[in-house]
Amino acid sequence: MNESYIRKLIRLVEESEIESLEVSSWGRKVRITQRLSASSNGHSHAPAAIHHAPPPPVHHSPAPAPSPTPAAPAAPAAETSADDNLVAIKSPMVGTFYAAPAPDADPYVSVNEKIAVGQVVCIVEAMKLMNEIESEVSGRIVKVMAENAKPVEFGQTLYLVDPNG
Repeated sequence: MNESYIRKLIRLVEESEIESLEVSSWGRKVRITQRLSASSNGHSHAPAAIHHAPPPPVHHSPAPAPSPTPAAPAAPAAETSADDNLVAIKSPMVGTFYAAPAPDADPYVSVNEKIAVGQVVCIVEAMKLMNEIESEVSGRIVKVMAENAKPVEFGQTLYLVDPNG
C-alpha cells in the first residue's frame, strides 16, 4: 500500500459516515478510525491510521489560549497560524519522523534555513517505507516541532515556517 492509496482511504473515511475502515493487502493491514467529537456533524476531520495494533491514546498538545481553527478537513500539508503568521508543515501520515536521510547525515533542513516549495524537509517512515515529505510553502524554518526518530501522528506539526522570512 502506498502513500497516495492510504490518503484516498483517509479521505473516504472523512467524507463518509463510517467510523472505521480496515484494509488488508499482501500481508499488510491498515485500519483507519474516525474519532467522534462534539462538532456540528458529530465527526472530527482527522482520522487516525493504525497499523497492526490498537491505537495508543492520542495526546494533543494543549492550547494555551483559544485560537480560531479552519472549518475545512485537516490538511496534511500546511496550515497558517493566525497568531504569528507562521505556517505549519504537518505529517501526512502516522509514522516515525527522521530529520536526516541517514543517522550520520546532516538534517534536510535546520532552524533559520530558507526552504522552497517542493524541497524535501524530512522523512516519515510508515510500514517500513521511507516517505520523503516535501514543503508546500517557501520561507524560513522557525522551529522544528518533532523529535528525530520519534513517532508522529497524522496531522501533527513537524515544522513551523515563516513565509515572509
